[in-house]
Amino acid sequence: MPVTSSASSRHAASAGRAALLFLLLALGVCGLSWGLAMMLMRIFGRTPTRGEVFFPAAFAVSTPVLFAGSVTLHLALRAIRQEQQALFQKWLLASLGCAVFFVGAQLYGLWTLFPSIRHPGEAETGVTAFVFTLAALHVAHFFVATLFVCFVTVRGFMARYDHEYFWGVKVCAWFWHGLGLIWVAILAVFTIVIR
Repeated sequence: MPVTSSASSRHAASAGRAALLFLLLALGVCGLSWGLAMMLMRIFGRTPTRGEVFFPAAFAVSTPVLFAGSVTLHLALRAIRQEQQALFQKWLLASLGCAVFFVGAQLYGLWTLFPSIRHPGEAETGVTAFVFTLAALHVAHFFVATLFVCFVTVRGFMARYDHEYFWGVKVCAWFWHGLGLIWVAILAVFTIVIR
């Protein structure tokens, strides 16, 4: 059966609305994460470094939040498999909140790893630079995961997922779980380096 122009225009309007909602949600999440990082910077300041590697407290605080986000995404996946839309949306919002907190705390933690006074002649290629690079790459990947959760959340609130079609939610959850495992590996590197 041929698609009518009315159905085609409704689909285009729905896709346009979804894209706008995604953009607004992604900007809001980025703004909230950045605002949290700035608030932490103002409240706690910079931990003094004496040229040694240390474990930022923000990393310790954000790690349980990462695992909480993993659990909430898993619960969202379970809810959509059971066709519980309201519960699915609730768990997606909880996952988004965990992502905002994790990214904000990680940005603050990275900021504390930088010495307060830097000179080009004191550039470091040792352990601190390696640890900082690992953590920064993880935050960059987690930012992508946060955008992925934003995308799934927008589609979830537009009722695009059900008990038969939930592949996007499943991939999003596995991506988050994978980043959680990578974070555990980075924490192991921190533990080895600090000793």
